[in-house]
Amino acid sequence: MYKLVKPFFFSMGPEKAHHTVTSGLRFFNKLWGSKALLKSCFVLEDAILETEVFGLKFKNPVGLAAGFDKNAEYVDDMARLGFGFIEIGTVTPKPQPGNDKPRMFRLVEDEAVINRMGFNNQGADVAAGRLKFFKERHGLIIGGNIGKNKTTANERAVDDYRYCFLALFDHVDYFVVNVSSPNTPGLRDLQEKEPLTELLNSLQILNQEKDKPKPILLKIAPDLEWSQLDDIVDIVKETGIDGVIATNTTISRDGLKSNADLVQQAGGVSGKPLTDRSTEVIRYLSTKSGGAFPIIGVGGIHSPQDALDKLNAGASLLQLYTGFIYEGPALISKICKAVIKQRRQLT
Repeated sequence: MYKLVKPFFFSMGPEKAHHTVTSGLRFFNKLWGSKALLKSCFVLEDAILETEVFGLKFKNPVGLAAGFDKNAEYVDDMARLGFGFIEIGTVTPKPQPGNDKPRMFRLVEDEAVINRMGFNNQGADVAAGRLKFFKERHGLIIGGNIGKNKTTANERAVDDYRYCFLALFDHVDYFVVNVSSPNTPGLRDLQEKEPLTELLNSLQILNQEKDKPKPILLKIAPDLEWSQLDDIVDIVKETGIDGVIATNTTISRDGLKSNADLVQQAGGVSGKPLTDRSTEVIRYLSTKSGGAFPIIGVGGIHSPQDALDKLNAGASLLQLYTGFIYEGPALISKICKAVIKQRRQLT
């Protein structure tokens, strides 16, 4: 079915297509019988898919990556497609429009996307307000991806992350600290060892003041050098955060085949060009740390085999975004079927 409608969506600009799909899904979900129909088409339930990571039980290991539902508007709608968890955001303390349009480009020949969205969102308080009324989770885990406003200097970035952490704390199950987007000027400088350690320690202090602390994860770029990945391992152990998401988009343009005018657009590349690098980063972190912390694998998952490669490299959970755009919602259940088959073979 998705193959039939995909050309229609791809005839639109990426942002217009995104809004058309999400609003269309929301309308469909209001129709009688829609929930049962989507469940029969896309949702795969099996106890062997359940995955417990950093103290949380996920009904399956396939999640929706941050960036798709920035403002927590479509959590219930996307959950009906079979995701085991959904990560909202990136949210910032104050609303911000993001970068000027156009700011998202499809590289169809590469099965990739370039985006320079710039953390466009309605603010942490709006996202928290929506999640407050999302009561019927049915076992769905929700993550909160947090960042800083573009106008906030790096010297005061900690204040922005603390604000978002406190605003979302009662409404999400885990947090992701995003310092790896290439679309906010200077943000990636926060990945350096000293400022990153300071930021994570500050959030951990807030976290430990709570009766029930929440898991905190760090999302990293695929462009880090090996020595920087060594620093990440040390920082995770030193600060006591719960895990890493590997990886965000890349600023590399190596090997891209699409039109040069598209390839040269500023922003981060996601999709198939990231498949091997993100798996490589997962394997390195897992091996270097001796499996000391969980890793969520994201980047270039377009097939069940891509997903299994990341799990076999050391990932505990997976996230989709660009692969979901190119392959459609059936990719979720296809991955779950592959995971079931592999896990049964190992038991």
